[in-house]
Amino acid sequence: MNLPSLIQTRVTQHVRGTWKKRYVINRLRYRTMTSSAQKVFVSRQIPLEALEHLQKANFVIDKWDYPTQCPRERLLEAVQDVHGLYCTLSDKIDKELTDNAKNLKVISTMSVGYDHIDLTALRSRGIKLGYTPGVLTEATAELAVALLLSVTRRLIEASRTVKQGLWEPWQPMWMCGTGIYDSTVGVVGMGRIGQSVAVKLSAFNPRRILYCGPTDKRVPYADYVSLQRLLAESDFVVVTCALNAATKEMFNSETFSAMKRTAVFVNVSRGGVVNQWDLCDALRDGVIGAAGLDVTSPEPLGPDHPLLALDNCIVLPHIGSATMRTRTEMATLAARNLVNGLTGVPIEEELML
Repeated sequence: MNLPSLIQTRVTQHVRGTWKKRYVINRLRYRTMTSSAQKVFVSRQIPLEALEHLQKANFVIDKWDYPTQCPRERLLEAVQDVHGLYCTLSDKIDKELTDNAKNLKVISTMSVGYDHIDLTALRSRGIKLGYTPGVLTEATAELAVALLLSVTRRLIEASRTVKQGLWEPWQPMWMCGTGIYDSTVGVVGMGRIGQSVAVKLSAFNPRRILYCGPTDKRVPYADYVSLQRLLAESDFVVVTCALNAATKEMFNSETFSAMKRTAVFVNVSRGGVVNQWDLCDALRDGVIGAAGLDVTSPEPLGPDHPLLALDNCIVLPHIGSATMRTRTEMATLAARNLVNGLTGVPIEEELML
């Protein structure tokens, strides 16, 4: 038996668990590489197009080659001697991880959000961060519109009656919802996604589109107002802002009470901008009319969560960017960011720390 076969046989015999077998085998392979080869870890199964970008750079690649989240133990072990880390929004990148990764130079996250990353920890080590803004704007905005329509036109409720054999002869007011036409739409956060949502919703001919945020974007199709005015006047409130210290749980009992009792609330940003227990109360007690969520806290949301028992709430499993084209573009951009950062080329999309 030749040496590589012998090594793999020994590993298979003495190490339990598929990922541990692969991990030890990869470590043994690393020792046969030249000392100058840069090592990267990919924390999730990614599209082939993205993986090929990393392979062409001649990195030593270790990866969690499954669609499920990489276990924390595996992640901490894998980063010990890597120069680059390709991660996703479900990976917690904190001081414990960076302290464990003495050679780490670049992190590239396949996400536009970076609230899963301890920026202070990266800054203290001089670790560069790449991310993927822009490429998911249209897909996420489309999902926001689809979610709003699903809630306000009661599509899930209506479909459920058909599946349960409850479809009765036509009745004048049965399953009636509300329309966007001649309504007031409020967008909280007028970045790329917020602007795309506003443009798309304008095709439904609302009376007005309002928006709020840190700055006036001076867009011709919407009016810049205070959060208080937006909440008081909007029939639909669509949240697209980033999660940060200022926006954490900004939607709570106080803000819900400031909205119309018929208002529809839609969140496609981050679950952390909402106090979900307050949202449950507001929906159950008729403080607001209905809600649609593509994001929650935590994710995934447990099947016994009270939000899921409400007919006036639709919860989706964070699929805002889930089109084949968008996810592939996100994955390849994240790969290019990592390659550029490790080869001395300016990172295509770098978050300046």
